[in-house]
Amino acid sequence: MSLNIIRMTVGEIRTNCYIVSKRDSKEAVIIDPGAEGKAIENRISAYGLKPAAILLTHGHMDHIGAVDYLREVYNIKVYAYEDEKEVLETDYNLGTMFGYPVTCKADVFFKDEEILKPAGMDIKVIHTPGHTKGSCCFYMESEKTLFSGDTLFCGSYGRTDFPTGSQSDIIRSITGRLLILDKDTKVYPGHEEETTIGSEIRYYGSY
Repeated sequence: MSLNIIRMTVGEIRTNCYIVSKRDSKEAVIIDPGAEGKAIENRISAYGLKPAAILLTHGHMDHIGAVDYLREVYNIKVYAYEDEKEVLETDYNLGTMFGYPVTCKADVFFKDEEILKPAGMDIKVIHTPGHTKGSCCFYMESEKTLFSGDTLFCGSYGRTDFPTGSQSDIIRSITGRLLILDKDTKVYPGHEEETTIGSEIRYYGSY
């Protein structure tokens, strides 16, 4: 693999934040900086990296808590799916519910199947509604790498009982859009441990 992927588990809800760069480059993207902005900054500095963008898989508070801190530190833009604006900017992001009120405004909204090109990487957007209506995954086909946010976990998937969530939508998203990817694709989820598409296929045989 030609990627350098740094995983940091941050905040009380133990969210996975990923700092991703090509092995031959110091430019990087930050995916889902949920909390502990200073700790994320320190890790980036330790590796001598230069962030080019912040990418969000969805707008829940445990995935956006350090966005504004890092956006200001690095003077970079925040990217989110076009249907996620309401979740990002209102109590739909669960901040008030969990006693951690926070909102976030994206600088750029992207669309399904759009190819993002931050830090010299080709990152395909896969819209996967269900956890929220604007949830998405980031797919790097040439690297067989998927950042799945809270859509797909190791042996499970994200909750669907929060605002804009849908059980039927998340199952369709997983079976129709993710499990069709190469079985060797490594999956980096928003919580807990990594998995592969091949490993997850066995959990969805009844759908």
